[in-house]
Amino acid sequence: MNIKPLADNVVLKLTAAEETTKSGIVLAATVKEKPQLAEVVAVGPGGIVNGNDVKMYVEVGQKVVFTKYSGTEIKLDNEEYIIMRQSDILAVVE
Repeated sequence: MNIKPLADNVVLKLTAAEETTKSGIVLAATVKEKPQLAEVVAVGPGGIVNGNDVKMYVEVGQKVVFTKYSGTEIKLDNEEYIIMRQSDILAVVE
């Protein structure tokens, strides 16, 4: 199935959360935080959103950092995605 976001929305595929700390301690599934790093898999066209002209700055394939409690989580074909507005993306990781 293909996801095509509308307006200034972006579809992100979550990266796997780290399961061990830097010192080698294995974390239980209940302790792990939701990752804030994801890969862009689809980008909306931008355009006029709420009366403002929105230019899309992210591109498919980029790794991005987003705000902690943003977006709508969906599961499609056994993969987890988040759909959010571009304004909830904080940075591009290069």
